[in-house]
Amino acid sequence: MTSHSETKFLLYTADQMYDLVADVAKYPKFLPWTAAARVRSTTDRGDHVEMLADLVISFKVFRETFGSRVLLWPGIRKIDTSYLDGPFKHLESTWQFRAAEGGCEVSFEVDFEFKNRLLQGAAGMFFNEAMQRVVRSFEARAKELYT
Repeated sequence: MTSHSETKFLLYTADQMYDLVADVAKYPKFLPWTAAARVRSTTDRGDHVEMLADLVISFKVFRETFGSRVLLWPGIRKIDTSYLDGPFKHLESTWQFRAAEGGCEVSFEVDFEFKNRLLQGAAGMFFNEAMQRVVRSFEARAKELYT
């Protein structure tokens, strides 16, 4: 399995960053390699919202759609994502947003494994750089929206 973990301090509120990451439908506007996004459903579960969503990832000749279950926990500013269907054997990620003086601390963790060994091997070569680029894209989007 391939995994990545990162924590950053940002000059935005925890609520702003939570809202930005929770807005899956807007990912194609700013997230690299995201060609399309579709929210299948949202269900209020009381203390959290369950969203089923599809992302179309496009990179050179690779184009795949995968489905995820996204659990939005607004009270604790946490977002958990788990894999439903598509090219992965396994995919899980967690975002956490904590208020801090002058901004917030954003933590992101992801681990995944492709079903296809060739894709898994290719992903391993550029994965950390790609994940850092994804996090930077959320930072750039926050700057665009909130400053």
